[in-house]
Amino acid sequence: MAVPKKRTGHSAQGKRRSNWKATKPTLTTCPNCGQAVLAHTVCTACGTYKGKPVRLKDQAAAAEKEVKPAKKTTAKKSTKKAKAEAPEKETKTEAVVEAKEETKTEEVKEEKTEETSEEKAE
Repeated sequence: MAVPKKRTGHSAQGKRRSNWKATKPTLTTCPNCGQAVLAHTVCTACGTYKGKPVRLKDQAAAAEKEVKPAKKTTAKKSTKKAKAEAPEKETKTEAVVEAKEETKTEEVKEEKTEETSEEKAE
């Protein structure tokens, strides 16, 4: 086994170690949210990698989005059910619109009564 004859000095040791340095990590921007991300890693903000969701929660959400249109297309195939459900949906939307209009008119009435009570108080 080779053994050095003399001990390496501090100066020579420091010169040898001068090239052993850390480099800054390369950063890229996430195409989904625009945050700075380490290269070749999952975005910590939105959980995507190369534009695709990687987190389990995000994958489940993406799977649900894909499943929902499929359910709608199956409902269109059954003509009897679609015909029966169509009027019900219209009436539900009409009821919602009417309820919104009623609340708006009530709010306007309340504002008017508040204004008149303020005028009387003055």
